[in-house]
Amino acid sequence: MIKTLYQQIRQYRTASLLTPAFTALEVLMDVLIPYVTASLIDKGINAGDMESVYFYGAVMMGMALLSLVFGILGGRCSAYAATGFAANLRSAMYRNIQRMAFSDIDKYATSGLVTRMTTDVNALQSAFQQIMGISVRAPFKLLLSILMCLVIDARLSLIFLIALVILSFSLYHIISRVARLFQQVFVKYDDLNQSVQENITGIRLVKAFVREDYENAKFAKAAENLYKLYVKAESLMAWNHPIMNMVVYGCIIALSWLGAHYIVEGTLTTGELTSLFTYVMSILMSLMMLSMVFVMLTQSAASAKRVAEIIEEEPDIVNPANGITTVPDGSIEFRGVRFDYQSKDEGQRSKVSPLLPHKRSALYNITFSIKSGETIGVIGGTGSGKSTLVNLISRLYDPREGEVCVGGHNVKDYDLTALRHAVSVVLQQNILFSGTVLDNLRWGNPDATLEECCYACQMAQADEFVSQMPEGYDTRIEQGGTNVSGGQKQRLCIARALLKHPKILVLDDSTSACDTATDAKIREAIHHQLPEMTKIIIAQRILSVRDCDRILVLDNGVVTGFDTHDNLLKTNTLYQEINAIQTENIGDFDA
Repeated sequence: MIKTLYQQIRQYRTASLLTPAFTALEVLMDVLIPYVTASLIDKGINAGDMESVYFYGAVMMGMALLSLVFGILGGRCSAYAATGFAANLRSAMYRNIQRMAFSDIDKYATSGLVTRMTTDVNALQSAFQQIMGISVRAPFKLLLSILMCLVIDARLSLIFLIALVILSFSLYHIISRVARLFQQVFVKYDDLNQSVQENITGIRLVKAFVREDYENAKFAKAAENLYKLYVKAESLMAWNHPIMNMVVYGCIIALSWLGAHYIVEGTLTTGELTSLFTYVMSILMSLMMLSMVFVMLTQSAASAKRVAEIIEEEPDIVNPANGITTVPDGSIEFRGVRFDYQSKDEGQRSKVSPLLPHKRSALYNITFSIKSGETIGVIGGTGSGKSTLVNLISRLYDPREGEVCVGGHNVKDYDLTALRHAVSVVLQQNILFSGTVLDNLRWGNPDATLEECCYACQMAQADEFVSQMPEGYDTRIEQGGTNVSGGQKQRLCIARALLKHPKILVLDDSTSACDTATDAKIREAIHHQLPEMTKIIIAQRILSVRDCDRILVLDNGVVTGFDTHDNLLKTNTLYQEINAIQTENIGDFDA
């Protein structure tokens, strides 16, 4: 973890090194000023020597000025290094998130990733900036102050050593208990962010179902859990200040009582006692700063672990060395494929039940082949594995067992960019980004001309409504596509997929929000104008797939039929039931 975080300092190493150097020089000036003050009192004021007063006064002013300059330079360097460190952390996390497979993203909630890139990085930035200065200032000032006390009077220095033991023992017990609490705090931050994210994303649904009170209660509960943990942690940390004050005042009383005796005896001067008072405050303030460092490290340790976890995460799916960069055609073959949604460790430990093997898997023993250019329908109920099946084709997931081949090669042998360029998927959850209609269409092909975009929209039955928009293809799409309907959003996403000119086009229930006539026009246009492209149409309605070359029927992750519509009506009981229900009731599969 330390190595991972250290690598993110990179170009800010010089500033990170200059900060403690300037801080050390600043501390040196601060520590020497009380020593010069003692000379000014004893050799100047008490002796009535004004020349000594002027001389030592000038030296003190020079030291104070140097301390100011070093402090400013140290502060500028620490701010520059800490800000750059945070920027590198965010960039490293974001880059690795982009590399993650679907299975990796499944391990972390979206709210958790957001918390890590915001709250956790902010905590690390603040800690890094403070630690660069305080971690040098506090121990250096502590050691120099103790050294100066020993030079002035070794006997009185024993007071500080006793205070050190008391404070160290107290701080250890406070910090060790607070550390465990802060580890739990960031988990509660994830819950809080998840509640906010879900509510804002689904705010229209919340209002439609009049669930504002429920959402308020859910958020209040998440906020209360975070509040309780923080109160508990801060209550423990609150002991730090009174214990510090008790030790400080105890040292001052002991120093005053013993110092007065030593002055009367003539073994200590007034100037030396004054300097000792200054040094005792420096020592105890250094201890206070050290306690702050420990608390800050405790808080940031949990954040550091969470941030490093994302940066160090090795994607489940990686590019093969010298991967194939050209997909020959759109043929597809599944050979004994099994897949289940589990983490790496669980996947390695899981065993399939010999009695009901498919019950543990989203897909089990899937075997079939598709010729290039075929139009294939996929039908099945919710949770039958339709979306999972097509996600394996573009290698968004890897199967636990078996092989998935595209163009005659195992998908694991392809360069990921080449494979995913050749397989265009329109997912169930259609997403449009902020920008113009053209910006969104060119996600499929950044170099697409306006004519190409118009042609793709014509095939997707989107050109008509886009042309009627206020600024046509330059009309701005709001965040999340809120200014277009569900059916319009689906058609724009289909056009975007067509602009990739893929070898394989997957429509994952992507016309569900369109009317039957529009659905039919889209299928007809794609079928006749893209004959060489392999087309996979996932649907709930038999009407959407009945004209496909063949139809794959899935039930609980198992293939129960793969044939033409007419043949399935004769041989497949499940398909017969689906057809009867939808013909009679115009329902979907789940009816």
